[in-house]
Amino acid sequence: MASSLCSILFLFFSIFSTLISQPAFAALVKQQPLVLKYHNGILLKGKITVNLIWYGKFTPIQRSIIVDFFQSLNSPGTPRAAASPSASSWWKTTEKYNGGGGSASTLALGKQILDENCSLGKNIKDSNLVYLAARGGRLAGSVNVVLTAKDVYVEGFCSSRCGTHGSTRGGPTRFAYAWVGNSETQCPGQCAWPFHQPLYGPQTPPLVAPNGDVGVDGMVINLATVLAGAVTNPFDNGYFQGPPTAPLEAVSACTGMFGSGSYPGYPGNLLVDNSSGASYNANGVNGRKFLLPAIWDPQSSACSTLV
Repeated sequence: MASSLCSILFLFFSIFSTLISQPAFAALVKQQPLVLKYHNGILLKGKITVNLIWYGKFTPIQRSIIVDFFQSLNSPGTPRAAASPSASSWWKTTEKYNGGGGSASTLALGKQILDENCSLGKNIKDSNLVYLAARGGRLAGSVNVVLTAKDVYVEGFCSSRCGTHGSTRGGPTRFAYAWVGNSETQCPGQCAWPFHQPLYGPQTPPLVAPNGDVGVDGMVINLATVLAGAVTNPFDNGYFQGPPTAPLEAVSACTGMFGSGSYPGYPGNLLVDNSSGASYNANGVNGRKFLLPAIWDPQSSACSTLV
């Protein structure tokens, strides 16, 4: 009986091996490339002004981390160019998203508005986010970014999202906006991973945050995600896959990937700072280091990482 079973198993694996060597079968099992479809809409190109609306209390150091992140996305030709791999080289991938007219995108930091006393309270709805974003001005070619502090509760935060981007309705005053919250005390396992143990799955040790702030370093990851989405799909008709109401975009299509060899629950092979033990994959201005998520490269139709 045992020898018969071995013969059957050998025959099965022989047939299976023959099948997968055939082109038709190989085509069935081969993983198809990820493709974000271009829906013929306007993309944000040229000089893009980023206005920051700080809602709630952030320390000066926390604000400097995020300001340095935005400034690090400028082209390598700036006087304060960072070492390679750089945050600016990560951002340059968005220039490969063709269509919508205009030239390559460059970022310029505009207004910074502080609302430390939370003028709308500490429980914020989507409509409040649009109102707050409008404080940055209603200018085409800009992105107004609302940043909420760790004790501000935003509708859907943690339960379904770590940040978002959108736009106001059509018209001459239409503008793009984004929001990201500090998840340090609310849900770091969801919105600050891999700097905190995940809420679900294998409880692997968290990575050391490159700027020593789990909440703000997590915000940088989510800011990179929504900012890339805001530029390549600002008005829900740019680059995305799936339904417009729940699209996979430039970075959200590559969730959980930070370095080569990544897989669910493992961020991938990263650089480690010798002095602090912090994990990172991008250098920025003023000696900053950041961990930036993988971004979909339209030329290779694959998620691309810096390391």
